[in-house]
Amino acid sequence: MNETPDLPGAVQLRAGDALLVVDLQRDFLPGGALAVPDGDRVVPLLQRYLARFERTGLPIVFTRDWHPPDHVSFSVRGGPWPPHCVAGTPGAAFAPGLRLPASAQLCSKASRPDAEAYSGFEGTELAARLRSQGVRRLFVGGLATDYCVKATVLDALREGFEVLLLADAVRAVNLHPGDGARAEQAMTQAGARPIRFEQLAGEGA
Repeated sequence: MNETPDLPGAVQLRAGDALLVVDLQRDFLPGGALAVPDGDRVVPLLQRYLARFERTGLPIVFTRDWHPPDHVSFSVRGGPWPPHCVAGTPGAAFAPGLRLPASAQLCSKASRPDAEAYSGFEGTELAARLRSQGVRRLFVGGLATDYCVKATVLDALREGFEVLLLADAVRAVNLHPGDGARAEQAMTQAGARPIRFEQLAGEGA
């Protein structure tokens, strides 16, 4: 990709930026216990974002569901979902083919049996950790648009971070038709700015 500093809406990475990849785990990919349609298609896109952030030395954080076997969200306990992303199981591992940079930080969530947490900020030290690194602007992508991405973005905005939603690197469950589109609208109305990889100014990946 050529340099794109003059692209309308171009975004220049700068100090204070961080990439936040939400729940890019095997159980959310096709064939997984709670598969997001086309969820695997975000992997190569997010790999491009990861390469750009790694080259610039900016913080990279991966959230992950890290459930106990008897988590309250599971259908066996009356929750809405089949068992998924049980801590330490293959389904909780990150997507096949995804290369985590050595500098990547992990944020495990929903790890207590009786507490659900769609957002990476809920029940974690994520906000404090980001602030301690001087982060002010978050680039957020991953799975799924209408659940954990939406909850994470809305909490990030409430925490005072500027948020850029990686619109080309999210996919929705769409349990009800249009859930993904409504989630994106809710995020933008709350203040998130949707962008695509081509809008990143400078050398491409």
